[in-house]
Amino acid sequence: MKATFHGAVREVTGSMHLLEAGEDRILLDCGMFQGRRKESAEKNRRLAVDPGRIDTAVLSHAHIDHSGRIPLLTRNGFNGRVVCTRATADAAEYLLLDSAHIQESDAAYLNYKTVRNALTELKGEGKNDPKTRAEIKRLLKKGRHRLDTGTIDKMLDRYNLEKVTPLYSTDDAHHALGFIEGVPYRHPVNVGKNTVCTFYEAGHILGSAVSVIRAETDGGCKTVMFTGDLGRFDKPILRDPVLDFPDADRRIDLMIMESTYGDRLHEPVADARDVLKKVLTETHDRGGGVLIPSFAFGRTQELLYVLHELYDSKAVPRMPVYVDSPLATRLTRVFGEHPEVYDKETHQAFLQRGKNPFTFKMMRFTESVEESIALTQDPTPNIVIASSGMCEAGRILHHLRYKIHNPKNTILIVGYMAQNTLGRRILENGEAYAAAGRKGDPPLLKFLNKEYPLRARVVKLGGFSAHADRDEMLRFLKDSNLEVGRIAVVHGEEDQSLAFAKHLEDAGYSAFVPEVGRTVEV
Repeated sequence: MKATFHGAVREVTGSMHLLEAGEDRILLDCGMFQGRRKESAEKNRRLAVDPGRIDTAVLSHAHIDHSGRIPLLTRNGFNGRVVCTRATADAAEYLLLDSAHIQESDAAYLNYKTVRNALTELKGEGKNDPKTRAEIKRLLKKGRHRLDTGTIDKMLDRYNLEKVTPLYSTDDAHHALGFIEGVPYRHPVNVGKNTVCTFYEAGHILGSAVSVIRAETDGGCKTVMFTGDLGRFDKPILRDPVLDFPDADRRIDLMIMESTYGDRLHEPVADARDVLKKVLTETHDRGGGVLIPSFAFGRTQELLYVLHELYDSKAVPRMPVYVDSPLATRLTRVFGEHPEVYDKETHQAFLQRGKNPFTFKMMRFTESVEESIALTQDPTPNIVIASSGMCEAGRILHHLRYKIHNPKNTILIVGYMAQNTLGRRILENGEAYAAAGRKGDPPLLKFLNKEYPLRARVVKLGGFSAHADRDEMLRFLKDSNLEVGRIAVVHGEEDQSLAFAKHLEDAGYSAFVPEVGRTVEV
């Protein structure tokens, strides 16, 4: 049996690894790379495996950095199944379609800019005339908010301009959904002629799984565990990462283990409510609003859960709460459809009292573009949760555009911000400005083709992270009944992966950090 590491290797995004056991070829995740636009686009278009030779893809969970290139796989000759938990299958339907829509929208906007700029330059000396610019915009748009893609495509061809194409289309995403098969936790499923996979609770997001793959080979039975993304212990809503494995899946020859926070410690989960309470109260007292960039899947629902608790207990000022993300709205319904994966505390606190954990009197979901635009310009104190979580796309950008310059407001960072994302720049610049006493000119951040001063306060709230930190990952190993041979450390920026491998070695485990494309014998 062999394992080859193709993605999320010495970096966080693009999770993908290949297992080969006899004639069986099993793909673990098929995630999208995220970060610098051009670099990520080039990496995403290159599949390091031949889709036609893959028997089964095993999907650890539905986040796009783990699932986002499945439509590429199914468009290019893959004829097998994508197996995952039932909740992951339900969530992937919305996430993959949303991913395709974002790519189509981004491509359309970039093509619009290319044509607009080309037509403007053709005007020569008159290119700076406001009327000329307005005429060009009217030519390329249908109303204020819709692009005329037909006209834009004709102009691209007429002037031989470079056209941006999406990685895949909405039709490709719909096609991919037909390959996804959800199975229950702890239910072995055949993923090859001689290979079986069983899913166990990972505690990261709804449906996330630790995957155990057992293969009968000429050399006997070999077992690989793929942690996917491990969650934290004692978090609300979901059950903790599993520690008690049945005898058949206890002895692991190779563990492929994440290391997102391999050298970092989070604030205790219990402290998150107190810090959130403090931030909400102080921002309200300043007359400002709280803007929370949040992943639509997982983080948004956890925030709603905790806000529900704080509002019920009257622990914070009761500002209106808006979830400005159609995707988050749909995924919150998915959460409501899978109470079987909730922990005991959620059942006791809400379900047994006839309450929905994710809705309450002071919150509402916004759907239309018009509602979202009106909300961006609402000066009254409120809480806005919007996607995307790393501020790379979506409605969060428009809220930042209107609120980032106001020192009364707070930008609350509640999740991981990958390198080279706008979210990471906001966090790092905000922390540096605060460390300097918020004196002098504020940092300037460029997005939506304009620079904005970062005067809003930036607060990081680590207690909401969905990833286990260093000690929690070690707890998963030490407190479980697993017997582990070697550990391949993946899904972490290089410094985090190397540091975590060192921590594992110090704890008595055999660990290594692979390079992209490295193959190891199991």
